[in-house]
Amino acid sequence: MRTAVHGTTVRGVDVGPETRCRHYDGSTDVIALRLGCCGGFFACASCHDAVADHDAEPWPRGRFDEPAVLCGGCGATLSVRSYLDADFRCPDCGAAFNPGCAAHYGRYFEGVEPREG
Repeated sequence: MRTAVHGTTVRGVDVGPETRCRHYDGSTDVIALRLGCCGGFFACASCHDAVADHDAEPWPRGRFDEPAVLCGGCGATLSVRSYLDADFRCPDCGAAFNPGCAAHYGRYFEGVEPREG
C-alpha cells in the first residue's frame, strides 16, 4: 500500500497522512524511514516486512548524510545524522518524534546501537 505524505510516497499498512500506520499510531509516530535494501520510505520496519518482497536492510552508514527520514508533520526530509541529533523533534517544524524509536535504531541505521529514548 502506498500513500502520499507531503508529496513523498510512503509504503506500509494503513498509512495515514502523517506516516502513522497499523503498527505505530501514537501522536509522536510521525516519521517514515528509508531502508537500504530498496531506498523506499516505509512507515516502519514492520510495514516493510508486510508489503515488500525482500528482507529489510538498514540505511548504510556511508550514506548517513543523505535524506533518509521523512517528517510526517511537515514533509521535511532529514539525513540520518540530522535525525539522530534532533533530540526527538523535527528541526524544521518542531513536531515531536517518538523516543521509543531509539530502541529500533539498529533495524533502520547501519551500525547504530539501539538505545533508550
